[in-house]
Formats: sequence, structure tokens, C-alpha cells
Amino acid sequence: MGKVDQGVFVLWVAAHYFQKSLSYIGYGGTGKQVRNLLHVDDLLRLVDYQLDHFSELDGDVLNVGGGADISLSLLEMTQICEQITGNSIKIQSITEERAGDIPIFITDSSRITAKTGWKPQINAQKP
Repeated sequence: MGKVDQGVFVLWVAAHYFQKSLSYIGYGGTGKQVRNLLHVDDLLRLVDYQLDHFSELDGDVLNVGGGADISLSLLEMTQICEQITGNSIKIQSITEERAGDIPIFITDSSRITAKTGWKPQINAQKP
């Protein structure tokens, strides 16, 4: 299951589904922090490619993520979760920022795309 610092989208969906509370933490408490996401099916397509082309990629260290095209703010994720689950939950607004937190995280997958042609295809609204 997801947690605040890893797997935040899974955490968000689960909290809505099970009607648990959440918090928008830092950056004004507005939920406008942005994170990219990667659907497991997109990741598995890449793993299949790697298995079929092992010698081409052996030893390479390459970033993989949804990139700018497949990213959401927590506020946008809240709206999607409400649509999917039909549940609206309490989300506390905490304006104080946590040490080490960042307002935006977007993975640069350009090297793996250039090497393999792989790109994520599934966004939060197209499972």
C-alpha cells in the first residue's frame, strides 16, 4: 500500500475508498504539489522490453516515470478519487512545510525513451 512519501497516489485512492482522512501538507496547504505517476502496466511493458533486449541495456541506469505528461497535483488527484469512489473525505490543510519535501517532482525518462522508444501511455484517467 502507498504511504505519504512513496506511492502517494495509491494512498490517495485507498483513503478515498476506505473513507480515511488525508492532509495537504505544506505549500499553503492547497494540495497543489505535483507528482508524476507510472501505471504498473506501463512499467511491465518496459520490463518485457528489457527482458527481450537484455544485452542492449545491461548495466545501464535509467530513470523511469510518468514525466510531465502524466503528472497530477494532489488536488487533481482528490477530484479523480472522488469521481472514481463516489466518496468525499476530510482533507486537512497544513500550511507548514516538511523538511525535504518539494513542490514538484517530475521524472525525466528521456534516456530510456531515446534508447528503447518506450513511453508511458496510461494516465490517471485512462486505466
